[in-house]
Amino acid sequence: MPLVPDPELQELRPCLIRLAYRMLGSVADAEDAVQDAYSRWLMVDRASVQEPTAFLRVIVTRICLNQLKSARRHRESYIGTWLPEPIFDPEDGNPADDITLPLMIALERLSPLERAAFLLHDVFGMDFPEVAEAIDRAPAACRQLASRARGHLRRERPRFIVSKEHGLKIAAAFFAASRSGDMSALRTLMAEDVTASADGGGKVPATLMPLVGIEAVLKRHSEMAAMFVRSPSRLLRYAVIDGLPGFLTVEPGEVLQVTALHIHDDRVLAIYVTRNPDKLKRVPS
Repeated sequence: MPLVPDPELQELRPCLIRLAYRMLGSVADAEDAVQDAYSRWLMVDRASVQEPTAFLRVIVTRICLNQLKSARRHRESYIGTWLPEPIFDPEDGNPADDITLPLMIALERLSPLERAAFLLHDVFGMDFPEVAEAIDRAPAACRQLASRARGHLRRERPRFIVSKEHGLKIAAAFFAASRSGDMSALRTLMAEDVTASADGGGKVPATLMPLVGIEAVLKRHSEMAAMFVRSPSRLLRYAVIDGLPGFLTVEPGEVLQVTALHIHDDRVLAIYVTRNPDKLKRVPS
């Protein structure tokens, strides 16, 4: 049975889950990390903790840093492209932060300490002395870690986030063109340097390497269009996924699939397809 801390700390749980998810890329691992932190809270001398919120953030960060070591080894042997577990933005369309799926993928290229320093300071607003306590480094070192992370991530930070309504309109047009085999319409929706990545995790069929360029992506969709004639793709709904517009479908072979589209200047710049069933256990009904 999950441990439930004081009510005021339970209200902090969504923020802690977000922090752990941004660190780990997995909702299940994030929930485990937060539960572990609450377990430690129940065993601590409360009188010695001046700021319970800061204490839990520190503990969650340290737990995630430890998990990242084993997670990185696992991802080195991962079959095909690894994508973060998709999460769905609130129904009001206002995500809790500006971390989108492309930035989540870029975070994977940072060292664990760079990732922690950037997230804690730039995303969750902790000052550098607090960050220093969380990752056991001097404040000046944390400042440098965050600065290096910003340099690596500068191109991935969203500058112009497409509105929810406009993004979902493009997603609907993309779904219609790709499933009907209208390659001309699909071409007009994509950027020339579009990329397409699919995560099947070795559990279901998926392209092992990302496709690069509009001709390669169109060729793959043309091949799939022939398959859709025999076994149509079933649309479940449109959604905002990790800050990106997209859709949920059931594909031939009864494979559940989440597709997210990175849109820039009204063109699809990147396509992210998650098919690994282990990552879709928490898809909203």
